[in-house]
Amino acid sequence: MRHLAPSAPSPTTAPGAPAAPAPARSDWATLRRLLPYLWQYKWRVGFALAFMLGAKFANVGVPVLLKNLIDAMTLKPGDPAAVLVVPVALLVAYGLLRLSTSLFAELRDLVFSKATQGTARTIALQTFEHLHALSLRFHLERQTGGMTRDIERGVRGIESLISYSLYSIVPTLVEVALVLGILAVKFDAWFAWITLAALVLYIAFTVTVTEWRTQFRKQVNEFDSTAHTRAIDSLLNYETVKYFGNEGYEAGRYDESLERLRRARLKSQSTLSLLNTGQQLIIACALVLMLWRATQGVVEGRMTLGDLVMVNAFMIQLYIPLNFLGVLYREIKQNLTDLDKMFTLMEREREIADAPGALPLDTTRGSGIRFENVDFAYDPARPILHGVSFEIPDGKTVAVVGPSGSGKSTLGRLLFRFYDIQRGGIRIAGQDIRAVTQSSVRAAIGIVPQDTVLFNDTIAYNIGYGRPGASQAEIEAVARAAHIHDFIAAMPLGYQSMVGERGLKLSGGEKQRVAIARTLLKNPPILIFDEATSALDSANERAIQAELQSVARGRTTLVIAHRLSTVVDAHEILVMEAGRIAERGTHAELLAAGGRYARMWALQQNEPAPAAA
Repeated sequence: MRHLAPSAPSPTTAPGAPAAPAPARSDWATLRRLLPYLWQYKWRVGFALAFMLGAKFANVGVPVLLKNLIDAMTLKPGDPAAVLVVPVALLVAYGLLRLSTSLFAELRDLVFSKATQGTARTIALQTFEHLHALSLRFHLERQTGGMTRDIERGVRGIESLISYSLYSIVPTLVEVALVLGILAVKFDAWFAWITLAALVLYIAFTVTVTEWRTQFRKQVNEFDSTAHTRAIDSLLNYETVKYFGNEGYEAGRYDESLERLRRARLKSQSTLSLLNTGQQLIIACALVLMLWRATQGVVEGRMTLGDLVMVNAFMIQLYIPLNFLGVLYREIKQNLTDLDKMFTLMEREREIADAPGALPLDTTRGSGIRFENVDFAYDPARPILHGVSFEIPDGKTVAVVGPSGSGKSTLGRLLFRFYDIQRGGIRIAGQDIRAVTQSSVRAAIGIVPQDTVLFNDTIAYNIGYGRPGASQAEIEAVARAAHIHDFIAAMPLGYQSMVGERGLKLSGGEKQRVAIARTLLKNPPILIFDEATSALDSANERAIQAELQSVARGRTTLVIAHRLSTVVDAHEILVMEAGRIAERGTHAELLAAGGRYARMWALQQNEPAPAAA
C-alpha cells in the first residue's frame, strides 16, 4: 500500500473548529499498525528469524562445548591419543560455533535490512504524501519545526524498534528459554529456579521503573520539540528579528526552552541511574547464588569443573544482554511513542477530500467559472463571504477589487478548493468542484500570488516548477515573457543562481516575475492574478500588465487587484466590501455610476506612482 485512502471529514467537526485530540493509542495498537508494512517482507522476516535462531543455538552451544573441552583436559597424563584427538576436535568445534554465531547474525542483518529500510521508506513517504493532502488550515496552524522533528524521530524509531525487537529482545528470550531448559535437565532444579526468579524480578523492576520514567522522557521530547520549533521559526524570520533588533529577545526565548530541556534531561538521567543500580543489584545477587550452588556441587562431587565453567559462562552470556534490557525497553517505549506520533499525523483527517468515485475535471467543454450564492467562513464565528454570486464566462476576464479584508483573496483559495464552502456552489465548465478530483482542479488553474515564496534552489528550478520536465529553452522563453531573462542572464551563474531561503536573495519584484514565468510555463486554461504586479515599478508593471493581458487572452481569468489601473480592461469588475459584492460592471459603467469604485479611482489617481522594486 503506497497511497492512503482519503478519509472524509468528520461530520461532527464544524469547519474552522479545532481538531479533536486523538485518542491515546496503546503500544500494542501501534505495533499492530506497523505489522502490515512488515508483512510485505514476510519471507525476509521468516529467513531473518531462522538465522536468529541459528545464531542463538550456536551461542548456547559454546558454553556446553567449553565444558566438554575442560572436562576432556582432566584425562590421565601420558595418554597421547586422547590429548591430541579429543581436545583438538573440541577446539575446532568451539571455533566453528563461535564463527557460526557471528555468521548467522550477519546473515540475519543482511536479509532483514531491506525490510527495515523499505518499511521506514514506505511509512515516511506516506506521511509526506498525507501531509501534502491535508487542508491549508492544518498547514497554517502547524509548527513546522516540531512537526518535522516528530517525522524524523518516527522514521528513526521504526529502524530502532525493529532492530531492538529482532536483534535483542527476541534473541534474548530464546536464549533464556534454552538456558533454563539445559540447567533444569542437566542439574538440579535450583539453578533453573534461581535464574527464573532473577529474570522475573529483573524484568518486573525494569518495566515498573521504566514506565514511571516515561513521563520524564516525554517531557524531554516535548521541550526538545519546543526548542527546535522556536529556533527554526526565529531563523526563518531572520529579517523581522533584525528589523526590530530583537536578537536578544529571541536568544532569551530559545534559552528559556533550553533551560527547561536541561532540567528535564537531568531528571531523566537521575532516574536512569536509579534504574541501572537496581538492575545491577539483582544481577549480582543472582550470580552469587548460582556460583555458590555450582561451587558447592563441585566440592560435593555432583558437578565437574567443566560444569562450573559452563554455569558461569551461561550466566555471563545471559546477563550481558539483560544488562541492557532497561535501555532496550526504554528505547522501545520511546520508539513506540515516536512512531505513534507519526501514525497520528498519517491518520489526521483530511478536511478537504475527494468525493467517492470523483472524476477528473473536464475542461474540453470550456473553462467558465460560476460562483453561486456562496457563503464561507474560516471560523464559524467570523463569516467572510455572504451570498457571493458571479460568473466568469469562458475565455473572459473578471476583476475583483475592494479594501483589504473584503474577501478578494478568499475567492482564489476557494477556487483552488483549499477550503470547502458552507453554502452555495462553485462550478468550472458546469462541474461542481466538490464532485471532481482536487488534483484536476488545481492542474487547470495557474496563479500568480501576491506573496511569492520560492524554493531554496536555482532560478531555473523555481521557474521549471510550473511544469517539471520542461526544457531549458522553454524556461528561458517564459522568462523573457515575464521580463526577467535579462536580469537572470546578467547574474554570474545565470539560471543556476540560487535564490536563497524562501527566495530572499531576490527582490519582491524579481520574485513576482519568477512567479509569473512559472505560471506561464504551466500554461493552464484558467488564470488567477492575485495582486500579480503589486511589487513592480510603474515601467515594469505596464510591460508585464500588457504581457499578462496577452497571456489571458482566450483564457478564463480572475484578477484580484488593489490598483485599479491594472483592471480597466476587464470584461467585468466586481467591487467587494465586507464579503459582499457592492457593485459590478465595466470600468466605464462603474465610473459613470459614481459609487464606491469611482471614489476609489479618484483617490488612486492622486496617489504618487509606486517606486521601483
